[in-house]
Amino acid sequence: MNNFKQPGDVLTVAAPSGGVAVNQAVVIGNLRGFAASTALVGEDVAIARKGVFTTTIKATGVAWAVGDLIYLKADGTEFNKTATANTLFGFCAAPAASGDTSADICLT
Repeated sequence: MNNFKQPGDVLTVAAPSGGVAVNQAVVIGNLRGFAASTALVGEDVAIARKGVFTTTIKATGVAWAVGDLIYLKADGTEFNKTATANTLFGFCAAPAASGDTSADICLT
């Protein structure tokens, strides 16, 4: 196979407008993942796009069940189960109670 380049679990791309902080949820077009380091806009940053990650910005007030679709709020400040005006990010990988502020998300 002469055209294989890399597995793609982690992609190095230019950091988007505003830059990124380590562990920050990142959306660039259809790319979704978590930043492996802090980078200023335009700097190379590795984005992990496969696996299970713990987020500390879970919306409170609603419990998550394994398999629930999880969305990133348009302004990037929280993960929730609301599809409207938000970006599909992955699915819930472990139960989370309504009062929890952290949860596990599986990227697909």
